[in-house]
Amino acid sequence: MGYAIAEAAAKAGHEVALISGPVAIAPPPNVKTIQVTTAAEMAAATKTAFRRADAAVLTAAVCDYRPKYRAKRKSAKTGRPKCVVLVPTEDIAAALGKNKGHRVTVAFAMETHAGRARAERKMLRKNCDAIVLNGPANVGSDQAAAEFLTQGSQWRRWPRVRKQALAARFLGELESLIAARVSRPNRS
Repeated sequence: MGYAIAEAAAKAGHEVALISGPVAIAPPPNVKTIQVTTAAEMAAATKTAFRRADAAVLTAAVCDYRPKYRAKRKSAKTGRPKCVVLVPTEDIAAALGKNKGHRVTVAFAMETHAGRARAERKMLRKNCDAIVLNGPANVGSDQAAAEFLTQGSQWRRWPRVRKQALAARFLGELESLIAARVSRPNRS
């Protein structure tokens, strides 16, 4: 979905920085693509790009947890159980939301249960202007369905369509959010 939104934004004449982990999708034309591997790299690249952006669209987290320790070499098989300690990664959307000023942030929430309630809490906790709720059925498909919520509004359901069509619809909403911010720049 992130690639479809980046492509739609570039086609509409916007300058786009796409920060992406390893995927089997070619980057869209006319989009500055920054490849990252780790959650820390994604956080750093996103914060750097956000400094000169009007908006950040956070379509997917690279991961919520990472191993606390990294082995310097392959661990030999011992036949005994091993324990991997996981620690949380930085919440990039929340970090951007803390210092966004006049800029717009929109996050995506993939939920399998209590979707609307969980997504709305995420939007508020991360100080996002809007949130897009989607589900696992969208992953790996060329089609997607979603629900969209902006702060102070009602949920809107977007039916299953090709991701390019959903991206175009999303871009219209994002442009409206940016225009509203420009006309009222002191809102944080």
